[in-house]
Amino acid sequence: MIKEITLQEIQNLNENDVQIIDIREEYEYEGGNLCDTNIPMGEILNSKNLLDTKKKIIIYCQTGRRGAAVAYMLMKHHNIQNIYNLSGGYNEFINNKKNE
Repeated sequence: MIKEITLQEIQNLNENDVQIIDIREEYEYEGGNLCDTNIPMGEILNSKNLLDTKKKIIIYCQTGRRGAAVAYMLMKHHNIQNIYNLSGGYNEFINNKKNE
């Protein structure tokens, strides 16, 4: 089962205990992002060496759909259990900013 995490839950975490990864394509990432790490969906399964498995790994995409698929694949293929998908993806972040 894929673990989901909300923006509010992320804000309550110690930034030293998490790794946030944007799995969108580079052109999407360049349009705005939440983190310094961009590993596109098509590359992440072959980029296990870039994942800090000692931390909570939070994956996000634009809407949460690709993120959920990637989280599942990382769990299944690399047995990474501390992985989370950002509910609503980057769109959720944008919507929250509009409501502030």
